[in-house]
Amino acid sequence: MTSAPAPPQLEFLATVAVEVTAPVEVGRTHRGLRRIIPISGGTVTGPGLTGRVLPGGADFQLIQSDTASDLDARYVIETDDGARLYVMNAAYRTGSAADISALARGERVPAERIYFRCAPRFEVAGEAWSWLESTVVVGSGRREPDRVIIDLWTVC
Repeated sequence: MTSAPAPPQLEFLATVAVEVTAPVEVGRTHRGLRRIIPISGGTVTGPGLTGRVLPGGADFQLIQSDTASDLDARYVIETDDGARLYVMNAAYRTGSAADISALARGERVPAERIYFRCAPRFEVAGEAWSWLESTVVVGSGRREPDRVIIDLWTVC
């Protein structure tokens, strides 16, 4: 008899608060509405990672419908010890059409009404943070009018 597989454990890594500015609307393409959200900075706080989000990144969004979006954020975290981590954060966000429309207008929507999950990957220079390149990280996000808050966990 085979025992049931054990689910992986999660260990809290950090909360990333990404500050954003006004969206740049590309327009409707054959895949959906393309929108770019510039990243102006932010903070990273947690037991496994602390630092700041550097200005200059962006979230490249594909709004597929009134309820669903594919998100692709690219930015750099500078850790408290001076290392720089390149982040490629793929995410999926969905909710009711009314709630998604409210988010697009910059209104607050309770986080529990939006499904917002991500799987960031990291590129790092040097050895101190190289473990991030071979670790699966998952996250849960929430959108606020001027920022995106993402709680991150490593999969053990």
